[in-house]
Amino acid sequence: MHTRRTEDFRERLLEAGVALFAETGYHGTGVKDIVERAGVPKGSFYNYFESKETFGAAILQHYAQEQADEWNQYSREAASADPLLALRGIYERIVADYEDCDDRCGCLVGNFAGEIAQSSDLCRLAARRTVNEWRVGCADYLRRGQEYGSVRRDISADAMADLFWNAWEGSLLRMKLDDSVEPLKACVHSMFDLFFKSPR
Repeated sequence: MHTRRTEDFRERLLEAGVALFAETGYHGTGVKDIVERAGVPKGSFYNYFESKETFGAAILQHYAQEQADEWNQYSREAASADPLLALRGIYERIVADYEDCDDRCGCLVGNFAGEIAQSSDLCRLAARRTVNEWRVGCADYLRRGQEYGSVRRDISADAMADLFWNAWEGSLLRMKLDDSVEPLKACVHSMFDLFFKSPR
């Protein structure tokens, strides 16, 4: 029973951290805020995490797993023989999720990168691992699209995945500034209708 409670407390702290860091940022969130949102005893935080920085790195790992689960679900549902259309289907679902949200906080990884990448090697490396995992998944779709014939072959799949990440993260920032998903829709259009496509 004690083990189960320990796991619950840690999970509740992580869930609270994801929500609070998305809402108010790393520096705008205190340990007191986290334990209050999680509804756990104040002293419990340091039973699971050495410091707020360690907690931040754990948050990124937790967030990465949530995103991977969502990616896998959308990947299964985006059934298409053409890998490019399947990848587009994933991103159209993600845009729809943002459109349905009242609070458009953007990407936690991108937010972390802008806020603490230069001051915390631990969090920077955790964020970079998350980005690299995303790149592998995206590049795999593009590589298969090249084999299928729907994706251009004059640029490597890895290079296109890198450019897409940069464009997507920029669009997420614009979404926050404009409080609109239109920048995301424009990014999907530019990448999938213009940049990725193989000339026929």
